[in-house]
Amino acid sequence: MIEEDLLRALIKKVHRLMVLLFALFVITGGTLLYYSSNPSAFDFKSEPATVIAAPIEMDEDRIENGIHVRTGLIDAEGLMLVVNNCTNCHSAKLVTQNRMTAERWNATIKWMQETQNLWDLGRNQDVIVNYLVTNYPPKSVGRRAVFTDINWYELNE
Repeated sequence: MIEEDLLRALIKKVHRLMVLLFALFVITGGTLLYYSSNPSAFDFKSEPATVIAAPIEMDEDRIENGIHVRTGLIDAEGLMLVVNNCTNCHSAKLVTQNRMTAERWNATIKWMQETQNLWDLGRNQDVIVNYLVTNYPPKSVGRRAVFTDINWYELNE
């Protein structure tokens, strides 16, 4: 009988120890999970963070001084067609730096449709080409103007 009572007492102690270890395991695991999702939670020396309000989103299609702000394109008839069809694949700067004639733009559009998966522009193609030719026509000047009225002088040895 005494041995049975000692065995029961020993089993109770082991059971309490197991429950205590399990509780410590759950608390430690929960603390680690909380710390992994919020690392600054236990940083008691840091200053409280200053909350800065995010800037108000501006209209992406805003026009200032005759220029479409997001792309830098000139505001004129056909602007939004150019923005919606051309700047989906490349920068507006690529469009403005090319400065081509209507024939060259149409050939370029045909090439993009054949090789670059550009969709059929339909009736919009004429409006887009007209916008580009009107606002970004080819420049006939070279890198620099030709020198005129040069005052030559003799070099003395």
